[in-house]
Amino acid sequence: MTEITGSTPTPSDQAPASVPEWEQRFRAPRVSLPDWAEDAPDRALFISNATGTYELYAWDRATGEQRQVTDRPNGTTDGALTPDGESVWWFDDTDGDEFGVWMRRPFHAGGDGEPGAPVDEPATPGLGPAYSAGLAIGRDGTAVVGRSTDEDGTTIHVVRPGAEPVEIYRHRESAGVGDLSHDGTLIALEHTEHGDAMHSALRVVRPDGTTVAELDDTEGGTKELGLTVLGFAPVAGDTRLLVGHQRRGRWEPMIWDPTTGEETDLAIGLPGDVVAEWYPDASALLVVHAFEARSDLWRYEPGAGGAPARVKTPAGSVSGATARPDGTVEYLWSSAAQPPVIRSTSGAVVLDPPGAKAPASVPVDDVWVDGPGGRVHALVQRPAAPAEGPFPTVFEIHGGPTWHDSDAFASGPAAWVDHGYAVVRVNYRGSTGYGRAWTDALKHRVGLIELEDIAAVREWAVKSGLADPERLVLAGGSWGGYLTLLGLGTQPDTWALGLAAVPVADYVTAYHDEMEDLKAMDRTLLGGTPEEVPERFEASSPLTYVDAVRAPVYISAGVNDPRCPIRQVENYVDRLKKRDAVHEVYRYDAGHGSLVVEERIKQVRLELDFARRHLSPEPGTTGA
Repeated sequence: MTEITGSTPTPSDQAPASVPEWEQRFRAPRVSLPDWAEDAPDRALFISNATGTYELYAWDRATGEQRQVTDRPNGTTDGALTPDGESVWWFDDTDGDEFGVWMRRPFHAGGDGEPGAPVDEPATPGLGPAYSAGLAIGRDGTAVVGRSTDEDGTTIHVVRPGAEPVEIYRHRESAGVGDLSHDGTLIALEHTEHGDAMHSALRVVRPDGTTVAELDDTEGGTKELGLTVLGFAPVAGDTRLLVGHQRRGRWEPMIWDPTTGEETDLAIGLPGDVVAEWYPDASALLVVHAFEARSDLWRYEPGAGGAPARVKTPAGSVSGATARPDGTVEYLWSSAAQPPVIRSTSGAVVLDPPGAKAPASVPVDDVWVDGPGGRVHALVQRPAAPAEGPFPTVFEIHGGPTWHDSDAFASGPAAWVDHGYAVVRVNYRGSTGYGRAWTDALKHRVGLIELEDIAAVREWAVKSGLADPERLVLAGGSWGGYLTLLGLGTQPDTWALGLAAVPVADYVTAYHDEMEDLKAMDRTLLGGTPEEVPERFEASSPLTYVDAVRAPVYISAGVNDPRCPIRQVENYVDRLKKRDAVHEVYRYDAGHGSLVVEERIKQVRLELDFARRHLSPEPGTTGA
């Protein structure tokens, strides 16, 4: 057993000569899709890793000037612009623990240490630290702030300039701020007062907290239909709210006017999940359509009665898109083989970070496998030719669980491919993008259902000749890390190695220590608390099966993680220690993952090295 201390390396610690391509992919400068101020569209906010840590940047598109807004040791990614573009709000937590307060800085302020640089000021005076439950900022400076704490559950406050915050909502179950209308008179909230954290209901209230209207698809005895806020119409006098619903078994948009109760169904007619946002003049919707691990863009005019019009993008995945006031669309695109780029329908590259570009990787192949709950979709990457299988194979399991792997660029899987591994990513039951029934299927047999689907794909991988059955690696982060530990214990004869990052390891302790919103999700998934349904928590907890684990195990964990807290990881590790099981543990000073590039590289390097030392070599060789 090895204990590794989390000392983050710096670029100067690395060998200077030939940096391998897998490290270049992590170090290549990245930018997020810029978010622009509604009333000042030339002012934008984006995230970049240009300094080696993911931070917020302000961009004046009229002048081209860019300036770094935040500069913290463990990075910053949560931020927002005021509608007038005069201020940047950013969330100030402690070393990734997600528990903090909103701060504010002028858009054109200098960075820390620059002459005359202003001191950041609290954006919501009178509100103490909490987990964020949404934010909406109005044109008159009013803010609607969602907060979550273990003591109070979810509270929502209206904060006006120079006045004390006013609480307008409180409930023990999870809730959040959806949006604020253009004129600031209506607030859309998402809530789960009915007790199903996977399927929200909507309430529109006035700034004093009085209710205007309710929209609840869980009424009538079912809790299987959810709603989500997509945004108020962005023009004066328009009270229409764009809403996502699941009434036809997948996510689709509709328009609801809470002041009249009128609902407008939008039969867009695309087969996958559909989300949308308004064009700036509210004349049309920009639709992002996700289907079978890929996504594309469409323009749809609700009043025209016609079919949506395709917005041309390359094959792959659109990770974000926005319609600009001039009618163009900007979007963040990538594929498994090609690194991300932000393009415009005008043909221009919108924001091109300086520095070396990330090397390309290999494309994915689609595989469909018959599983116990239906056909399972998996994405497969093979080492570049002329290599032939069977390969040592990493089953890289996504987190969430309500998420899905897609044909998008990912530096982690590409690193394994560079080292001669095949990589298989499985969109198991619980994943999004394959309909509501597929996402909801994991309830009550949490973890075990997902592993059944992974097992079906694993069997295909071996029989097809892709995967070497003696060199199968189960790996993942967050929920993927949880499934890794659970799989190593429930399928001990299958896996040769396990790599679990920020995992749930002891489900009961994790429940008691995690942030309040995740407690609500666990009650939904498992049907109650550990005290109410102890048998379900026991059946779904990796700790229950830890003594059956045979494969070497590598675990990494953030000591400030509020989602998969460190104490429950230590409980699992202690059980491994007691029987001298082969394992290594790496603890680092951050939360649920790291925003520091060199820290991410270090963690992948440790995983690669652990696999090199503990995975059985191919016959006739000295190592994998």
